Amino acid sequence: MSTSLEELSVYLRESRGDWIAEAELAWGELNIITTAENYIALLTFLRDDERCQFISFVDLCGVDYPERALRFEVVTHLLSPKHNTRIRIKLACGEDDTVPSATAVYYGADWFEREAYDMYGILFSGHPDLRRLLTDYGFEGFPLRKDFPTTGYVEVRYDDTVKRVVYEPVQLRQEFRNFDFLSPWEGTDYVLPGDEKKSQ
Repeated sequence: MSTSLEELSVYLRESRGDWIAEAELAWGELNIITTAENYIALLTFLRDDERCQFISFVDLCGVDYPERALRFEVVTHLLSPKHNTRIRIKLACGEDDTVPSATAVYYGADWFEREAYDMYGILFSGHPDLRRLLTDYGFEGFPLRKDFPTTGYVEVRYDDTVKRVVYEPVQLRQEFRNFDFLSPWEGTDYVLPGDEKKSQ
């Protein structure tokens, strides 16, 4: 499999090298790094070229790297059933950048792009219906960003007195605890039966 991927990597660099910033084999898969300007053209070529035929759209997801200048990565996975080959396309984008929507090439990218927008705030230009998919209508923020608080900003509950769903600021009801590791509930300072074997 790796020889066919190496041949494909060479073919892509020779035929469409201006669209590819980097091509690497990692963990038995071919990774192609491109830019937003070349993204749609590259996807179209990978789908239509006789040597590629990546006609099956598998997945699209976002990745957050807050330490990078271009914080997000859009990662697309494609499959060529004819050649039994998978490929991964990556492109980096900033918080305010837009990525061209892949729905013009693969209509199945629709909900995947909506999820990436909903969870990370990645904007896709030309998407037919870019709105939140998994979070509530009035949700603020993007929950899979690394800087999003694990408690969230608001909590939602049904209030039986007003007979509707209410949104309230998050209140942490438990204060910071100091753990007593000598407590039998936290851990022991004596050897439990069977633990003596671990030092042998």
